[in-house]
Amino acid sequence: MKDIYNKKPDAHKSLTKVSVGTILITLGVVYGDIGTSPLYVMKAILADNGGIGKVSPDYVIGALSLVFWTVMIMTTLKYVLIALKADNKGEGGIFSLYTLVRKRHRWLIIIAMIGGASLLADGMLTPAVTVTTAVEGLKGVKMFGNTLVTDQREVIIMTVIILSILFFIQKFGTNSIGRLFGPVMAVWFTFLGAAGLFYVMQDWTILRALNPIYAIKILFSPENHSGIFILGSVFLATTGAEALYSDMGHVGAKNIYASWPYVCICLVLNYLGQGVWILNNRSNTALAAASEMNPFYSMLPKNILIFGIIISTLAAIIASQALISGSYTLVSEAIKLKILPRLKIIYPTNIKGQLYIPSVNNLMWVICVLIVFYFRTSSHMEAAYGLAITLTMLMTTLLLYQFMRLKKLKPIFAAAIVLFFGSIETIFFLSSLVKFTHGGYVTAIIALSILAVMSIWSYGGTIKAADSYQADAVSILSFKDQLHTLSNDDSLPVFATNLICLCKSHAPTKIKRDIMYSILDKRPKRAKVYWFVTVNVTDEPYTQKYTVETYDTDYLVNIQLYLGFRVDQKINVFMRQVVNDLMQDGTIPRQPQKYTIIPDRQVGDFSFLIIKDELSPETELPPFEKFIVRARLSIEKITIAPDRWYGLEYADTSIEHVPLMLHSVKKRYSIYNHLKRVPVEETQDMNVDSEIDDSLE
Repeated sequence: MKDIYNKKPDAHKSLTKVSVGTILITLGVVYGDIGTSPLYVMKAILADNGGIGKVSPDYVIGALSLVFWTVMIMTTLKYVLIALKADNKGEGGIFSLYTLVRKRHRWLIIIAMIGGASLLADGMLTPAVTVTTAVEGLKGVKMFGNTLVTDQREVIIMTVIILSILFFIQKFGTNSIGRLFGPVMAVWFTFLGAAGLFYVMQDWTILRALNPIYAIKILFSPENHSGIFILGSVFLATTGAEALYSDMGHVGAKNIYASWPYVCICLVLNYLGQGVWILNNRSNTALAAASEMNPFYSMLPKNILIFGIIISTLAAIIASQALISGSYTLVSEAIKLKILPRLKIIYPTNIKGQLYIPSVNNLMWVICVLIVFYFRTSSHMEAAYGLAITLTMLMTTLLLYQFMRLKKLKPIFAAAIVLFFGSIETIFFLSSLVKFTHGGYVTAIIALSILAVMSIWSYGGTIKAADSYQADAVSILSFKDQLHTLSNDDSLPVFATNLICLCKSHAPTKIKRDIMYSILDKRPKRAKVYWFVTVNVTDEPYTQKYTVETYDTDYLVNIQLYLGFRVDQKINVFMRQVVNDLMQDGTIPRQPQKYTIIPDRQVGDFSFLIIKDELSPETELPPFEKFIVRARLSIEKITIAPDRWYGLEYADTSIEHVPLMLHSVKKRYSIYNHLKRVPVEETQDMNVDSEIDDSLE
């Protein structure tokens, strides 16, 4: 087997070391979501109890204690100290975690799909709520004698403009803008800490909130009008923890370990500072009468309010950018794992992790704008916020249990850890359910819609694969002589020097009958070399290997490509390297070209053959399974064509349609020139899925 030398992309390597520069990048990439939580957490907690005029000192202290221990337990303990250990070759997130443990149980795909769908739904709501909250800080603020924003209608217009610009610039990549993210977020966190410390120094007794006793007491106190459901708002303080884990692959775990203490201290100081301000102003009748009062903006002195609004708006935009980019990565991984259909992916720059999916971008923009128009205020959006992400965290906890068992941790310890976090997250989930009728149903609808597409795609593929493959398979060896004769038949024109058939080969000598029928019967396709290529997706993110079987010929080649779930599957580029490799070692003869613009060209032309399925009326399946298969084929028609997915849009490609008859059954990273051949036996332990079978089974 041949492999990719030169390790992982340089961008990945450079971020695995800790330095001032990499810590700045980490601040800009990882902490956007959790870093903007002070904008709305205490505001939501006050609203739960009827406003600032209805809270007591015990309520404020207890609420702050709940926020502090939620951040400590969920973000610090679960994600920073435990989840970051569950990395897949440096990559994090629920799909990376799933690829590590999926061989333990087939049903774990359900857990991964629920978590992924919920995370995507949360990513569509986050930009709307963070930007709206930031812009609302401008209401009533005067500059140079003019009021910047007079009413909520202007807030909505400004929010929609900012969101539209943000989604529009995605197609150009965020390399240049991204360089500013780190320094801006460094200023933001310092500002949060300094603003909070200013008030904490006025009343050091606020540090009582660090005692967990106050957190427990307030849950059962009559002064807490929401009871245990206060946790639905408290949970907003840790919603960015899952994004922190997902972004590990962009910056490396060491940089998160190095930067989180500072981020955490700044966040806690700001929450405590807001608490002091609330205690000092809870008897202010003017504030009590205000319908929309945000303690974060209200506590800022007038001489720095404008700066606070500007920096918070920039932080909200950065948080939104991080969620948008994270959604692209999540969808890309789901596509490679065959959980979502193929979509067009563009790489605007050569920077690791930067990709752009137009259809996802447009869908997120439309949903974000509709959410802004539908909810109108950040307070109403907060009612829908957090429900989906609690579900994602629960699913991550279940997968972490499987990971700990995979690492041979004693069952009693693994169960205890999962029971601890699972119980807390279940309580948070039940507390967030009270938001369902107040807006939570919106994120539930989005998450269920995404989950429905995932389920149709995954289960439809399972139904297709469950039909007896061997009944439709033929032996390549049985047609070895015919293919040799056809290759040398001068009475037929040469169809291609290299005919590359994309297929799914379960066994080295087996191939779908339809492919052989196309080569020999449908239209005899004369070629110098016949290639049968299968793409296998591995659990490791950056695997790039292949094996070769020639059947003791120089005109029949079976190639098994083993590509990581984060590797862009540009078959055209990979195959050119494979052909060159095999020519150099004498496996196949050189193919000198008489007519060419390339001096001394030794590689002939390529033609790619793709066989696509169309559901036959003769298919015998139960009604529900037939519906799923039809739905999957319908989704295929509106998503990217296989030739574009495999980088063949500019190659000579033939796409042939055949009837599908099923029966009921009980980098831009400079990676493409590093593919390495290795012995077949080295692939035995690889946990892979065959990629090309999505539309070619």
